[in-house]
Amino acid sequence: MSPSDPSLGLYVAHRDDLVEYASRLLNQDRSKAEDVVQEAWIRLSARHGQGAEIVNPLHYMYSIVRNLAFDILNRATRETVADTALAPYDTIPHEAPSAEEVVIHRDRLRLLAEAIAELPERTQVAFRMYRLEDKTLQQIADHLGISVARTFQLVRDAGAHATRRLIGQRDDREGQK
Repeated sequence: MSPSDPSLGLYVAHRDDLVEYASRLLNQDRSKAEDVVQEAWIRLSARHGQGAEIVNPLHYMYSIVRNLAFDILNRATRETVADTALAPYDTIPHEAPSAEEVVIHRDRLRLLAEAIAELPERTQVAFRMYRLEDKTLQQIADHLGISVARTFQLVRDAGAHATRRLIGQRDDREGQK
């Protein structure tokens, strides 16, 4: 680096902005961002030392920062995958729910089915068509021979009733503890 190195002035003038940019790319890891910006300046300075003419040095510096940041992120991803591949099988988190979670969800589904069964038949049909069959309110209204506004009321009332039952059941359990 010579005393007339233009990359030094560029580095000093834009260092904070470059570190902020690198930090955003690196998920707010400021220490890695500092290292990336310093490495980018070293590379830019080396290019100037070789006599290379860079048309837009600031843009070039941002490109170097971006590429270095992506290299770090890619390396971290590869290391994580490699670590997981080498980990003992029983230490890898499983996607399957626990037995307790299965029981809890089945119980909530049973409560939901019971709550919907308590409703008038037309309300049950509207709720099932809307929530389970993904029908539009217009399709349900046509099927039941009622207005869209009334269909909305039926679906809303069914959902509110089911929610009250599920919350009430949870309150009952908490009171028993």
